[in-house]
Amino acid sequence: MSTGITVYGAYWCPDCRRSKRFLSEHQIGYDWVDIEQDEEARAHVEKLNDGKRIIPTITFADGSFLVEPSNAELAEKLNLTTRDPHEYHDVTIVGAGPAGLTAAIYAARDGFSVMVIDEGALGGQASTTGMLDNFPGFPEGIQGAEWAARVVKQARRYGVEFLQAQTVVGVARPNGVLCVTTGDGSEYGSGAVLLATGADYRRLGIEGEEDFIGAGVHFCATCDGPFYKGKEVAVVGGGNSAAEESLGLLRFATHVTLLVRGPRLKASRLLIDKVTANPQITVRYNTVVTRLAGDGRLETVHVREKDSGREDVLSPDGLFVFIGQQPNSGFLKGSEVLLDDYGYILTGHALKHHSAWHGDYEPEVLETSMPGVFAAGDVRAGSTKQV
Repeated sequence: MSTGITVYGAYWCPDCRRSKRFLSEHQIGYDWVDIEQDEEARAHVEKLNDGKRIIPTITFADGSFLVEPSNAELAEKLNLTTRDPHEYHDVTIVGAGPAGLTAAIYAARDGFSVMVIDEGALGGQASTTGMLDNFPGFPEGIQGAEWAARVVKQARRYGVEFLQAQTVVGVARPNGVLCVTTGDGSEYGSGAVLLATGADYRRLGIEGEEDFIGAGVHFCATCDGPFYKGKEVAVVGGGNSAAEESLGLLRFATHVTLLVRGPRLKASRLLIDKVTANPQITVRYNTVVTRLAGDGRLETVHVREKDSGREDVLSPDGLFVFIGQQPNSGFLKGSEVLLDDYGYILTGHALKHHSAWHGDYEPEVLETSMPGVFAAGDVRAGSTKQV
C-alpha cells in the first residue's frame, strides 16, 4: 500500500542512502526516484528548492516536503515517539526485537511500568524477515512484519510505552540508581534494565563497500529485494542466512549467484538441498570478494578463486551480504557491564570466568555484571540466535 512518500535523490548521495535506510528500518514504504535518470523529477526538485538541486528531497502525501532531513527530523515528521513523559519506569528494555518485546509483555502483565527503546523497527530483524516458519501457532508460517505488528499491538494493550528512532548511549548506576541515557540527552531512571539490543550484519570490509551501501550493496533482502525484480543479483555468505535469503530473493530476481568463501555451505541439510537443486541459483565455492567498483552505483564485483588464484569480475545488478553478525553493545564499553572478546554481553555462569568478576555468588542465567541489569537475545553471549 502506498504511503505517499517519495525520496528524490541520486545513487551517489550518502544522505539519500541514510534516509532510505531509516525509512526501510522502520518499515515505512516509499518511492525512490533518481533525479539523474529522470529530467521531470529533477525539475520538480529544483522547483521545490527555489531553483537549487538539493537532495535528498522527500515529499509526503500531505503536500509537505523535507530537504536533507536528519533522522530526528524524519522521526518527528512521521510521528515516531522519541521521548517519554515519564522520568522513571519499573523496567526499561533496550531493544524491541523478539526478546525485548516478549519480556515487555510479561513484565507489563505483572503490573510493572515498562518502556522499550529502539533506534530501528519495532520487531527487530525478525520484522524484516520474509517468513517465520518456526514460530509456534502458525503452521503455515507468518510474515515477519505481521508477526512484529501483532506482538507490538499486544504489548501496547498492556500499557508498554515505546521510544522509536532513539538510541541509547549509556547505562549507569549513579548513587546506586539505574539510569538510561538516550541520544538526545534525556535520562530515565529504572528499577531494572534489560539489554536486548541484538546484533547487526557484518560487513565485508573491502574497497568500495561503504561507497555502495544502498546503491547496489544491501544487507536486508526483505527491505531491498523488491528493487531487483526481473534482475540478477549476487549473495555473499555460506551459512543459513545466506542460503535462506538466496531462496527468498528469487521472489524478485531471476537469478542468484551465491559466493561462498569456503569449500561447502554451512547451512542446514534442508537448505543446502533446496539451494543446490534450484536451477536459478549458481553456487561458487572457494570464492572471495576482493573489491567493489562502479560510477555512483555498484557495477562490478571483483572476486578471486582461493584454489587457483584466478580473478574474475561479475556484474550483478545488486549484491546482498550475509556473513554473520556483530553485537550492538558499543554503548556499553567502559561500563560495569562485562563483554566477551567479541562484544557479546556476559551473563550467568560465564561471568565467573572473567577476570573482572569479583562476585562471591552464582549469578542468574540472564544477570549481567551490573546489579539490576539483565541481557537477553542475540546480544547475550551463548544465546541461541533464533526467534
